[in-house]
Amino acid sequence: MQNGKNIYLRLLTLNDVDDLLVLEKLNQDFFQLYSPERSSDFYTIDFQKDLMEKRLEKEKKDIDYNFGIFKNENDELIGTIGLFRIFRGASQSAMIGYSLSKEHNGKGYATEAVKLVIDYAFTTLQLHRIEAGVMPHNIGSIRVLEKAGFEKEGISRSNVKINGNWEDHLLLAIINPND
Repeated sequence: MQNGKNIYLRLLTLNDVDDLLVLEKLNQDFFQLYSPERSSDFYTIDFQKDLMEKRLEKEKKDIDYNFGIFKNENDELIGTIGLFRIFRGASQSAMIGYSLSKEHNGKGYATEAVKLVIDYAFTTLQLHRIEAGVMPHNIGSIRVLEKAGFEKEGISRSNVKINGNWEDHLLLAIINPND
């Protein structure tokens, strides 16, 4: 578990599937603005259980780590954050991705969560570099990453298909200061 001032992170388990489904359903329209298209069965308990089982297998293989973002005051699941596409060997890198419920945006929780994951990635996983890709008009997410120490590196053109359109993504990265 990674503890912060207002939130804490912990690795998600099968016990979290019901709460994850509620989070996804309540924020479906909001999350869809920045996410690849999701099938209708994504919003079923069976799909979420299957997805969680796959995530747990990837965690065992040291490929992905998926955390829930929980409020300290009431243990409410308000978002998710993860490290994925972990490369070992000469690279020692990963991508970061996160989503926070619309109701909890703008309160500093995402920045706090990103900082906690950076600490986990650099200290526990011994990674050298973390990268992020953000749609250039997603100013809030860019600010979150910059506040956490990420620096802009360039544009990846026509990178991810979102809502039927190939979208450019601003690439940002942070390097482990201890390397």
